[in-house]
Amino acid sequence: MPHPALQHTDHRPWPIPSSPWTMAQRWSNLLFAHWPVPLELLRSEIPDVLEIDTFEGEAWIGIVPFELRIRPRLLPVVPAIAAFPEINVRTYVTHQGRPGVWFFSLDATSPLAVRLARWAFHLPYFDARMAANTEGQTMAFRSERRKAAVATRFFAAYRPVSDVFLASTGSLDAWLTERYCLYAADGKGRVARTEVHHQPWPLQKAACEIEQNSMTAPLGFELSGEPLLHYSKRIDVVNWLPQRLAAAP
Repeated sequence: MPHPALQHTDHRPWPIPSSPWTMAQRWSNLLFAHWPVPLELLRSEIPDVLEIDTFEGEAWIGIVPFELRIRPRLLPVVPAIAAFPEINVRTYVTHQGRPGVWFFSLDATSPLAVRLARWAFHLPYFDARMAANTEGQTMAFRSERRKAAVATRFFAAYRPVSDVFLASTGSLDAWLTERYCLYAADGKGRVARTEVHHQPWPLQKAACEIEQNSMTAPLGFELSGEPLLHYSKRIDVVNWLPQRLAAAP
């Protein structure tokens, strides 16, 4: 039987890789909190080979807290080291017609996962003190980065406030969430693409009370105004190993 994430693939904007996937993940109790931001705030933080993706001329930055379970292909989940809360800060980029995610940071509580992800995927993971507790439909999420040069915190409580829906093709909801690859750069600045796959996001509208949010402080700016919020109870994901982008001719 295929992995649940691979039961349907015709919604992808391009075919899945022909090679076997390498990592399975489950994302639970997830919040998408998105703010529009001036494109010039982001350009210097992203390699020139990548184009910043925009929706109707606006760039967006997202803060995404959730609970994660991961396992390598053909191996079981080991909860003590592979099930933990995470929060990421992200924007959206594209390269040669393949829109994807660019992560500014990913904070997690698993020291092993942090180091493996930095080594294998060149992702900017950081160690953090975190707590994720549910009461009814409300998730109370707290994160504080360890050994941070500037305070990097997210304290919030969030919950779904609508029925489940699938984002309409061409909508902002779909543009923010339906992305099937990520991009990252290694220590020499070489950019690679990692393919991912999942079923269309089962989204709900969300409410969120944010007590503290300094997740973009390392980038040199603060987020202001009310974010666009979405909640998702669970989605299963598979990903492949990163493939370095071809050098420009």
